[in-house]
Amino acid sequence: MPLATTGDLITRAVAARSAVAAFNVVTLEHIEAVVAGAESVRTPVVLQVSENAVKFRYGRLLPLARAAVAAAEGAAVPVALHLDHVRSDGLLRQAPDAGFSSVMYDASRLPYTENLAATRAAADWAHAQGLWIEAELGEVGGKNGEAPLDAHAPGARTDPAEARSFVADSAVDALAVAVGSSHAMTTRTAALDHDLLKELSGTLDVPLVLHGSSGLPDDELVAAVAGGIAKVNVGTALNIAMTGAIREYLASHPDAVDSRRYLTVGREAMARTVAALIGVVTGPTA
Repeated sequence: MPLATTGDLITRAVAARSAVAAFNVVTLEHIEAVVAGAESVRTPVVLQVSENAVKFRYGRLLPLARAAVAAAEGAAVPVALHLDHVRSDGLLRQAPDAGFSSVMYDASRLPYTENLAATRAAADWAHAQGLWIEAELGEVGGKNGEAPLDAHAPGARTDPAEARSFVADSAVDALAVAVGSSHAMTTRTAALDHDLLKELSGTLDVPLVLHGSSGLPDDELVAAVAGGIAKVNVGTALNIAMTGAIREYLASHPDAVDSRRYLTVGREAMARTVAALIGVVTGPTA
């Protein structure tokens, strides 16, 4: 079917008091697994390509993007493409022609005033191209191997008053909030600040996004969606599933050399993870 748009999927999810699951992809197997998992539970999904994934692919966006577009157009459920954690303006400007309907522009590492100025410029450009844009305020932590921020460290949480001003002045369509999750967690032990999330949800008039969702147990994800999260980003959970399945396969097949064999079990493991997490995020009616 035709490519869906991230904005449309999130608008529908908000109306249904639900959320959209968005999965970061690195390889063709990731893409196929996300689509297969979403099809198995008959639920729309977002494929996300991060700037780090583009760097891994020799800095070339189009090979992975074109594969994602082809998979999305062949899917039995609506699939949208999102360009994630973009810091490079050059990469940002490749998004429309590569099939992306949305971008997450990440200037969160900058001081507030600089973050706002850079994000506003990106938003103005993105909107002129018909793109839906997400930004981040507060530091989720865990990116690029850095240690997650302490829960009480400055910047480790999104300030509601600051967020209200930031959204109004930046003109973004959604805001990723720092409420206790962290990128790249390999254990599901994180706990969110639900009181803060409730305050942010009541303060802001744009959809809220949760990054670092792989580190949250199911009950925390359910509570996050109930508390106002409209887009749930997942990446590390897929890599855990894929790596674990491949490691197990190779351990039991020490003479294996055909990559199709172990990539198949890795892809299947990721698809099961996608289906399970979509079920948690969207609820039992998915």
